[in-house]
Amino acid sequence: MTSELLSISEIRRRAQDGFVAARVHAQVESTSAKATREGKPYCEICLADACDRMTLRVWDNHPDFKTCRALQEGDFIEVDGEFTQHQQFGLEAKTWKSRTLTSDETAGLLAGPPELRTKQATDYLFIDQTVAAIFDPRLRGICQLFLKDFGDRFRRTAAARNYHHARRGGLVEHTAQMMRVALGLCPIYPQLNRDLLVSGILFHDSGKLWENHLPEDGFTMGYDERGELMGHISIGLELVNSLWRKMQTEENTRAWENLVPPSEDCRLHLLHLIASHHGEMQLGSPVYPKTPEAMALHYIDNMDARLEMFAAGYLTAKPIAERIFDRVRPLPGNLVKPLEKFVSG
Repeated sequence: MTSELLSISEIRRRAQDGFVAARVHAQVESTSAKATREGKPYCEICLADACDRMTLRVWDNHPDFKTCRALQEGDFIEVDGEFTQHQQFGLEAKTWKSRTLTSDETAGLLAGPPELRTKQATDYLFIDQTVAAIFDPRLRGICQLFLKDFGDRFRRTAAARNYHHARRGGLVEHTAQMMRVALGLCPIYPQLNRDLLVSGILFHDSGKLWENHLPEDGFTMGYDERGELMGHISIGLELVNSLWRKMQTEENTRAWENLVPPSEDCRLHLLHLIASHHGEMQLGSPVYPKTPEAMALHYIDNMDARLEMFAAGYLTAKPIAERIFDRVRPLPGNLVKPLEKFVSG
């Protein structure tokens, strides 16, 4: 009987209750030859899919030892076997076998699991529709120009390298959720400039398209010289200025000449939202939030990132007592399982 094909995250979730017989499709992110304290050789292979990672340890007496030693970074394989959650090493495979994926299987893996594919497509559509509803033609124009010029790269970018939404398309998920919060917040705080806040959310992490983007054919987040030298805040500021200049055709300049607020004020306030979104200079922002929209963006960003860390932590953190999990950095302490929602009757 063929085992069920599952993602790494789903195997990890089920393995909390015991052994899981399953198949997983993944890309080889890295391989390293190691030795036990007794000097026996083994391989450590880091496997990645669209949402998660796991380490496969291949001992020298395993039938696939020679095959696995020959694996290269970027190869696509299936691992079929029994998986369990180890107290010290986390998710690991016990009895298993491997094979190379077909081209169709590889394409399916790169597209992501159906539920993630659907979620990210829904999130991107929501972003597109929210941008189209911006009233200010200058802010709407620069947001639509960004999606037109960089939409494909945006869809492949992670929101972070490690801590939250650290997956292909994670920035789309993070941005859409922040926009949903902002749209809920603006009627409660009508003094907020909705158009500016939505635009700032779209651009706040736009520099990560260079800092955290993933290739079309893999899940390994590489390093980019521009990202290393500039950082995503500086790149985001540069990007907005570049798109603003591109948008300022002679026709637009005439049409926007007498608009209130002035175009230069719109650009300056949008730049401030990007520059200040980390909230504090010691956290990387060159300036503190100095407008209501900047402060709102900072807290919306922080809240969505932290809640995502909790959600991921309940799946990956080591249980240390009943309902208590080990700390997941940068959260401030151990995680406690949340109170279940009330169900009537």
